[in-house]
Amino acid sequence: MEGLTQEECAKKMEISRQTFQNIIESGRKKIAIALTQGKAIKIAGGHYTTRFCKFRCAKCGYIYTVKYEQDKIICPKCSSTEVMCNKKESFCKKWCCKK
Repeated sequence: MEGLTQEECAKKMEISRQTFQNIIESGRKKIAIALTQGKAIKIAGGHYTTRFCKFRCAKCGYIYTVKYEQDKIICPKCSSTEVMCNKKESFCKKWCCKK
């Protein structure tokens, strides 16, 4: 999703490149089985974070999620520029505040 190489991903996850490759292969197999056999995909466990933040429009109250690098200053519903981080979200890591 971020366009990283397997080596960069492994480094971020603090695992070897081979271990990362094994995880990818396992995931691809599970996805292929789910898609071709109509099975459910359950993602659970572990510690992970996302780089998505929730924002709230002060004008219309619309709450929306964007990737932190994307433009956050315009509400997608009413085009207002009065938007702010929806700090009520417990998972917010303030990526939107990093410069």
